[in-house]
Amino acid sequence: MTVCAIDTTRTAATAPFTISADGSYAARLAGHGEALYAERWTLAGPEAYAVPLPLAQPEEADSELLPLADGRVLIHRRVAERHAFALLYPTGAAAGPRTGELQLGWLAAQEGVRVRLLPPSPEGSAAFALAVADGQSTVWQVAGGGCAGPRPVARIPGRCSGGVWLDRTGRMLALDRERDGVTKAVAVDLWAGGGDGVCPLLQIAEGSDDRLLLADADSGLLLIRSDAPGEARLGWGVLGSALPVRFPECLRAQGLAQAVPFAVQPGQALMPESCGVALRLPGDGLALWRPADRHVFRVGPPVGWLGGTGLWSREGRLHLPYATPEAPCGILGMSVPVAPPPPVRPDPPVRLDPPPAAARPVPLQQALGGRPRGAAAQEAPGARPRGAAAAGPSRPAPAPSAPPAAVPRRVVGSSPCVPWTAGAVSLSFHRTSRA
Repeated sequence: MTVCAIDTTRTAATAPFTISADGSYAARLAGHGEALYAERWTLAGPEAYAVPLPLAQPEEADSELLPLADGRVLIHRRVAERHAFALLYPTGAAAGPRTGELQLGWLAAQEGVRVRLLPPSPEGSAAFALAVADGQSTVWQVAGGGCAGPRPVARIPGRCSGGVWLDRTGRMLALDRERDGVTKAVAVDLWAGGGDGVCPLLQIAEGSDDRLLLADADSGLLLIRSDAPGEARLGWGVLGSALPVRFPECLRAQGLAQAVPFAVQPGQALMPESCGVALRLPGDGLALWRPADRHVFRVGPPVGWLGGTGLWSREGRLHLPYATPEAPCGILGMSVPVAPPPPVRPDPPVRLDPPPAAARPVPLQQALGGRPRGAAAQEAPGARPRGAAAAGPSRPAPAPSAPPAAVPRRVVGSSPCVPWTAGAVSLSFHRTSRA
């Protein structure tokens, strides 16, 4: 889309590249070999352009970058026995250093404790890091909110990984927690403080590993990886919904079992099945898919695709960053092709009707046994449930002589303490009594 006069010949496919939550900025490490420096991309204008942010000393290859909504770039460095955090920004001065640096504080490096930055907060000005030890994980706020240095905002028992934001306020964070050899996604309320704001989010089967890979706050679409069907598979559901999680057969094809979703189309309120989803395939391949389609489109990514990342626009265009010696700062746009006609005997259509006004989210343990009693009587015609997911299509039970289904389908309920607020894109965090 544009060419910048910046020399960046580092291997683009492996270079870390992070896009801010609102899509205005991005950041990565650029340079040659050990002479690395931070580089900020501006994506909000008519053409993308890059601004180098070098300092007197080159950056280490394991440094992490995270762009904020105001154009500054947070950097996490391992310095001696510390994890140091700072903000980098262009000074614009005619003389002197081209890059300003604001130190934010540090965390002591402890043996066996891994510290990494979490994805950019939807709020835009705050940044968080996750410190993982054997028995406990801690979420630290390292920027924003007027904090004068890193401060802990949540402690979660167990080893956590992942990190997916569930709302647009930067309050609700989903993490994949491992305990007793089983991994389940949990929701963490960062405003609750301490460990009081942690509760289960996914529970497809008692012993299954259920991970949340991606979420869209507008539609409630969740992208999940679970081995509840008998093998690790990609599935999708809706946050807070009593409907089952779907494990589409088209996502089971060769080369798609290990696909990683990295971008979801925003702006599709109440229409999760219409969201475009971008999938990164092994070997830096690319695939496009919509939940409503039963077809996955494999497309060729641009040469020099950066980090396997991208950003959807509300209009349905996927923007992919790339860098080559000829075009060191470029963006390629593409759309999801038209899906082929459905098969003669398609699966039952996905029903996404809103629930009646008095409906409540299904408690997890109750959802494991199926739909709550009386649900059919409470359901209003034409109602549209919204929210988290469950595991299998709602088709009539087969006759006694029919063979069992090839893929086991189990129910996933929404968390009893993280209900989805109808008509909004935020989550309220409180416990609801069981009916």
